[in-house]
Amino acid sequence: MKTLINFFVSIVLVSTLFSCSESVASMDEQDSNNRFTSSLNSKEVSNFSLATAGISNWMSGLENNTSISQISIPGTHDSGSTIEIPANSGTAKNQNLSISEQLNIGVRFLDIRCRHVNNSFSIYHGMISQNINFDDVLNACYTFLESHPTETIIMSVKEEYNPSNNTRTFEKTFDSYVQKNPSKWDLGNNIPSIGEIRGKIRLLRRFPAEALPKGIDVTQWADNTTFEINKDPNTAVKIQDYYKVSNNDTKWSYISALLNEAKSNSSGKLFLNFTSGYKPLLFGIPNIPTVSNNINPKVKSFFQSNTQGTYGIIPMDFVSAELAELVVKTNFSINN
Repeated sequence: MKTLINFFVSIVLVSTLFSCSESVASMDEQDSNNRFTSSLNSKEVSNFSLATAGISNWMSGLENNTSISQISIPGTHDSGSTIEIPANSGTAKNQNLSISEQLNIGVRFLDIRCRHVNNSFSIYHGMISQNINFDDVLNACYTFLESHPTETIIMSVKEEYNPSNNTRTFEKTFDSYVQKNPSKWDLGNNIPSIGEIRGKIRLLRRFPAEALPKGIDVTQWADNTTFEINKDPNTAVKIQDYYKVSNNDTKWSYISALLNEAKSNSSGKLFLNFTSGYKPLLFGIPNIPTVSNNINPKVKSFFQSNTQGTYGIIPMDFVSAELAELVVKTNFSINN
């Protein structure tokens, strides 16, 4: 009889242990899911609706303390390059949309290439003038920020083509533009939070400077590769800029690798992932659409499948409203 009682007690104990184990596992799983959901939504303002706010105000849905390294930002490569010479050659045009149009569809990273002529900046792509100047670019940005004070613009500025007839350095001419409207600029060198730079342009500097700080310093830009700049976590940047594209599948492998790395990274590093590039054709003449026509559909497909996460800054050729919105939506809950 005693043996029988012990047998039943053992069954009850084992059953209880399994029950507790399953309960703990269930609680662990639930806690893990809660932490995952929390990490996704911690950067999102409570009750924010992208549909209500509109794509031109999408940063209003981000908490002030959210670092720009914790979000996905649609951008454009050679943002001011809308002119082709000769027409339809595919050698110099990178965008169909003006600066204002890009900002209105959600683009928040601009890549501005300035030729230094007569102590002023004209927008060029290589040797091809784009028939606009830096004032045109800045006026579009200032007007947008005045109307959308919750937003920010990260602007890369780089010297392009040969300087001509100047009496001062590229830096001094840049300073003269900032001095016209200093309240619209933030020249800090850290990776900022959204709250630090709302309503302002944060400089990403690709030109040498003596007076520091002057924007996030990326002057140690490597050529045609993936590379890191600055080991300090407050200023660290990792960049993929494989632009001489011999094979589109290889280019996409570099893009997707950095997208996945950005999503899994929590170090505070800023990721800059150029989907742009050109294929050298006959006599080495570059052709831009040969790359963008292949890569942009891959970008679209990626973000249709990966709808939430932190993917860094993604500068594109021939950005569209659809591509920009897909990137923006990764910052918010599914129901947005």
